[in-house]
Amino acid sequence: MDFNPCMKHQLIRKTVREFAENEIRPLAAEMDKGPGFPDDLMEKMKPLHYFGLQVPMHLGGADLDSISYAIVIEEISRVSAALGLCITVHNSVGIYPILRFGTREQQQQFVPPMAAGERIGAFCLTEANAGSDAGGVETVAQETEQGFVLNGTKIFVTNGGICGTILVFAVSDLDPARSSVFIVENHTPGFSVGEIEDLCGMRANPVASLFFEDCRIAADHCLGKPGQGLKIGLTALDTGRIGVAAQALGIAQAAFEESLAYAKARQQFNQPISRFQTIQNYLADMAVQIDASRLLVHRAAALKDKGQSFSAQAAMAKLHCSTTARTVTNLAVQIHGGYGYSKEYDVERYFRDAKVTEIYEGTSEIQRMVIARDLLTRPV
Repeated sequence: MDFNPCMKHQLIRKTVREFAENEIRPLAAEMDKGPGFPDDLMEKMKPLHYFGLQVPMHLGGADLDSISYAIVIEEISRVSAALGLCITVHNSVGIYPILRFGTREQQQQFVPPMAAGERIGAFCLTEANAGSDAGGVETVAQETEQGFVLNGTKIFVTNGGICGTILVFAVSDLDPARSSVFIVENHTPGFSVGEIEDLCGMRANPVASLFFEDCRIAADHCLGKPGQGLKIGLTALDTGRIGVAAQALGIAQAAFEESLAYAKARQQFNQPISRFQTIQNYLADMAVQIDASRLLVHRAAALKDKGQSFSAQAAMAKLHCSTTARTVTNLAVQIHGGYGYSKEYDVERYFRDAKVTEIYEGTSEIQRMVIARDLLTRPV
């Protein structure tokens, strides 16, 4: 067992960090003022394959392993968690289900433009009465001679304002007891985007409600088999949790780095505050939690690449990393004092961004359920 990153992973981290520092960081604070990402920035990301990180090369992607994927998400999220969210949702719960469950024709039709960044992916599960209860979906897909007609509303859709290819969970008359997944493109008649949500954090990401009103789609736009919605959703969320864990890790890493630099520079009582034992304790706790988080993320990613079960490990990583992000950003604000509560410093943005990592891709309570179920099924 070698805990030192290989040369490949070191190079990926170095390359992504340079891009993030030079191209994303100068825009991060401005992006936080309102939803949406600059077109120029999105264009610069396309040739770097950020929109097809784990897509096979023959479909236009980078075909990265899962640890490399986690490193990319961590480094982007270190400077802009909202952009990191866009990239991880697009890759993990937007593209991955099509790669895993789609037919060859569906993969060839939908994946290349998504991998090229021409069509941003979205994952539509959450409704007014369906969130943690994935079985409570009320959106309906009625079968017709030409395909299906979708009717329903999805809420809190990440990338909702910019999505091009959308995975929609709906109950169909083919299997009314179970949900199915349908691929919808944003130019489909009957599809529309609601107002962008005014959120506490991740403000650059255009989270929105999506409406499907007599939205007609072809029969071959059903992903997987009818009634496989829950299976597809849970499989996608397992992968998505590695990405969100890496995103939360990036937020925590950023908050820690800025707190360490501030503690060394800030003078009180004629000495740097880094000499105070309380501040040292804060920094030590932050470092331990971040290191443990990274190990959990990379373990889950390694298991996924080996083809082994990783659901519980992804839940552990997501639970620990999101808790770490909240704890570390809270300490970062405390170390910065009054300045930490001011938009003059980025730590207040990290603080706002961190909280939602405990909510989406399964709340912390759901992660504990996943972990506990795994524990209880193990032989004594």
